[in-house]
Amino acid sequence: MRKTLVIMVKEPRPGQVKTRLGRDIGMTRAAWWFRHQSAALIRRIEDPRWDTVLAVAPDYEGVRSRIWPVHLPRWPQGRGDLGDRMRRIFHHVFLGPICIIGSDIPSINRARVAEAFAALGHNDAVFGPAFDGGYWTVGLKRNSAVPPCLFENVRWSTEHALSDSVASLGNKRVGLVTTLRDVDTVDDLG
Repeated sequence: MRKTLVIMVKEPRPGQVKTRLGRDIGMTRAAWWFRHQSAALIRRIEDPRWDTVLAVAPDYEGVRSRIWPVHLPRWPQGRGDLGDRMRRIFHHVFLGPICIIGSDIPSINRARVAEAFAALGHNDAVFGPAFDGGYWTVGLKRNSAVPPCLFENVRWSTEHALSDSVASLGNKRVGLVTTLRDVDTVDDLG
């Protein structure tokens, strides 16, 4: 089955993306950083070993955006919290391994993505932890239905996001891959 890599992106509007970073460096500079970081990430990780898809927000503007590469398919993220949007993405792929990544992690590369897909060979799910208690990737083997409680009761944007997300999988086998740093504040840029 073909692997699918989904990159979650937002239209890089000041005050709409990287707002914690924006409080440190200004909303326009934070949006600029996000736009260029996302574009570099997309170029860096496209690979013939997997299909790359953009999950865009806001839905209408993201699907029509001129910012993102035109050759990549775009799926609207839809409404709800991060868990609702990621669960929707997992339901969108019928079967086969799927990994979702954020677009604000400068050290994601093809090797890290390949590591996550490889971990799905021995596990039902995979997470790539972030140093702040969240994660930079989540993947499911997708050889059966998406777990019904996936991402329920997750305390997003806290140090509990990873542990809560793992707990929402119940008795599924979960693998962990390399821990990476995401960018939320100016301290994360250094």
